[in-house]
Amino acid sequence: MPSIQQSGDLTRRDWLRVGGVELSTLALPALASAATEPSSQPQVRASGAFGKAKAVIVIFLGGGPPQHETWDPKPEAPAEIRGGFGSIATRTPGLSVGELMPLTAQLTDQIAVLRAMVTNDNSHSSSGYHMMTGVPHIPPNSENAVSKVPNLAPHWGATTRYVRQTDWRGVPPAITIPTRIANTGEVVWPGQTGGVLGPRFDPWLLTCDPSLPQFNVPDLTPPADVPQQRFERRQSLLEEVDRHLAGSVGSNPFAGYQRQSQQALELLSGAHARRAFDLSLESETTRNRYGRTRWAQSVLLARRLVEAGVSLVQVNWCRVDGEPNGGSWDTHDRHNDLLKRYLMPWMDQAYSALLTDLSERGLLDETLVLWVGEFGHTPRFNARAGRDHWGQCFSIALAGGGVRGGVVHGKSDQQAAFPQSGRVDPHDLHATVFHCLGHSPDTILTDTEGRPHPLSRGRVIEEIL
Repeated sequence: MPSIQQSGDLTRRDWLRVGGVELSTLALPALASAATEPSSQPQVRASGAFGKAKAVIVIFLGGGPPQHETWDPKPEAPAEIRGGFGSIATRTPGLSVGELMPLTAQLTDQIAVLRAMVTNDNSHSSSGYHMMTGVPHIPPNSENAVSKVPNLAPHWGATTRYVRQTDWRGVPPAITIPTRIANTGEVVWPGQTGGVLGPRFDPWLLTCDPSLPQFNVPDLTPPADVPQQRFERRQSLLEEVDRHLAGSVGSNPFAGYQRQSQQALELLSGAHARRAFDLSLESETTRNRYGRTRWAQSVLLARRLVEAGVSLVQVNWCRVDGEPNGGSWDTHDRHNDLLKRYLMPWMDQAYSALLTDLSERGLLDETLVLWVGEFGHTPRFNARAGRDHWGQCFSIALAGGGVRGGVVHGKSDQQAAFPQSGRVDPHDLHATVFHCLGHSPDTILTDTEGRPHPLSRGRVIEEIL
């Protein structure tokens, strides 16, 4: 980045970069990775994608989906690197993916693949924080990290709530389903809340199992012993109490309480929200297309939620009882067996169903779909026939919402171990997501102490727009 002496025409974003204002204290390498000026052709594409997305669905594959068996197979590498599976051709000329992705392979004309994603962090908690906030954890490689200073950057759902402070339209602006992400022992990862923006911007966490025959969301279902007439009387009484409290307590401290109460009542009493969560309205054919697992039905629920007006839905991979590593993508043991038996088939079916479903409904162009994890896996297998954590280079994918399909950006080396070109950092991903939502990276966020922060320090990835 040019020094102040080299350029007399610094933008506000430049001043934020060199001034050190950020959502948490960043290391100097983050400043050194500031983007260069894009070429004129990518700028045209990028401007065309600005604000194209009305909503975002984040498919978060906790534990880390392996790059070798998904988007970046290495068929020419030795067996101990390429693994036990081959690669297959896709709808995109020249692009191959792992053989366990046959359904997704037919949809790559709608997908942009990034093969040089980097966090340089090999711990679930801290690398996951980096991916969900766009800010590196301090220090990196911190397993079982929790939310505390200085690591209080907001989740991308919280940031979405902040920049879209509009009426709820009967549903929360950002929702996380079907469970929060935590290490063994329920050590909840940092980066899943509003952080420095405050709890009012926390995404709504709905712990649920949409695959159950009588699925309902407890928070949206009035108690059985409270009939509708009694509920309405209680609501009228609450409104009367609110008016008295507002006059005696004052507007500022009471405003937050009133807002939260109103939102809760809207969810509890509003038919719009209940309808959004009612999967019984979906045909059996559609539900079977996604798969009948808890996670797959959560992906279907995400589609219903964005249709209802939710701006960002994160669908977290959920545990599978009786499987190693809790059934996550953390395949330190029996890597090939777990991938083939359920991890890849479940993912391939639900992910491809989501893209197809959105496309058939005319929603894909306005819905940005992220396929991500906290990192990838090691180039070589360990002694337990597994792959370990690897944040030095891995793959992610984007589709819809202003993204150009049939594109591969970035290249890894012959072992899918390190980037050779087209490196992308989490702050670049965040800048791109919010660009598609219609918000510039230099948009200013104000924390609970009144301090300004740029939405992102990254550059928009024009090459995929």
